[in-house]
Amino acid sequence: MRRIIKDDNSEIVTQNLKYIEGNSANNQNISKILFKEQKGFCAYTEEYIGRADARDIEHFNPNLKGTNNDSYSNLFLVKHLWNSEKSSKWDKYQPILYPTDENFNSKIIYDNGDYRVANSNDIQSSNLVRLIKLDDLILADERKKYIRRKKDEIERFGQSSNDFFEILIQADIKQISYLRAIQEEFNIDIWNMIPEPK
Repeated sequence: MRRIIKDDNSEIVTQNLKYIEGNSANNQNISKILFKEQKGFCAYTEEYIGRADARDIEHFNPNLKGTNNDSYSNLFLVKHLWNSEKSSKWDKYQPILYPTDENFNSKIIYDNGDYRVANSNDIQSSNLVRLIKLDDLILADERKKYIRRKKDEIERFGQSSNDFFEILIQADIKQISYLRAIQEEFNIDIWNMIPEPK
């Protein structure tokens, strides 16, 4: 997972959109805006959210949902499974590091396919890792396999990492997953290589 940077000029902010329980048209509009801002990737897993994937508007702090304090900064688009597994555990993992924290990437370290806290005494970061399962073994294994496959393909095709991922992005964005892992392993700015979905 990488730090999520929220756009002060988001359409959600400029149009003063609020999540409204049961208002599917309104919430679908918010979902589309978040999808565009996140370039189609789940905020937690960094896997592309395809048409067939169940997706949720995630209220990072679920206690704010439906209140006047809920806001754009609390909203992320995530795959349904990760949202459903998190929802009932919020109070157990406090205090917590927010995905928008400006020091997120230095507090949560990418380490050869795994995510770990930089400082074992950092309770907020440790709680985030446990709450949203950044240390999930199956997801970490998928991430590691993906990186190994891409390294093998780059070597086989004899292309630079940058050229290789440009081709994947243009051919089929669904072939891209694990953005921070790509950035760290291949030393490329994958986020800025990916265009916003139309």
